[in-house]
Amino acid sequence: LVDLGCGPGNISFRLAERFPQASVLGLDGAAAMLELAEQELAQRALGCPGLADRMGFAQVHLGPESLPYAGFTAVVSNSLLHHLHDPNGLWQSVARLGAPGAFVYIQDLRRPASSEAVEALVVSQMGGAPEVLRHDYRASLHAAFSVAEVREQLQCSLLGYPCLAGLQVAPRQERYLEVWGRLT
Repeated sequence: LVDLGCGPGNISFRLAERFPQASVLGLDGAAAMLELAEQELAQRALGCPGLADRMGFAQVHLGPESLPYAGFTAVVSNSLLHHLHDPNGLWQSVARLGAPGAFVYIQDLRRPASSEAVEALVVSQMGGAPEVLRHDYRASLHAAFSVAEVREQLQCSLLGYPCLAGLQVAPRQERYLEVWGRLT
């Protein structure tokens, strides 16, 4: 399994716990996040023999350059898409990392339809948070994509990566979108 944009490894660790026979690789572009993930892995490995043998973390930048990994049976990502300057880098990476038939699940924020809707979400989701966190959440909502935009991204990516044709996009709850399916 590969976790794109793994950050400090929260989801990578959950995957390793949920699928104890699987190998899990967390990929991220931020060295500071990967350092936290490695520290957590070292701590968890003390109480779980073999964990360090089936988990790892690596620094990579997603995009058109070739990735040093491939053949994963599952590709997952949570809240990465809205951080990317070029969203096509994510879709190229999904296509390159996943084996034929690989399961794909990507969740991200979904941009609200208006500035007023953004503010309503900031109030409802971050009402008591410090202003710096409210500011970051507001910026993330504005940077997020709509379901239609993600569908368009996938359609454009099909020209170079027809294996993405099996992916579906749908809204999830009031603030997320999800992409799921299998690579063809």
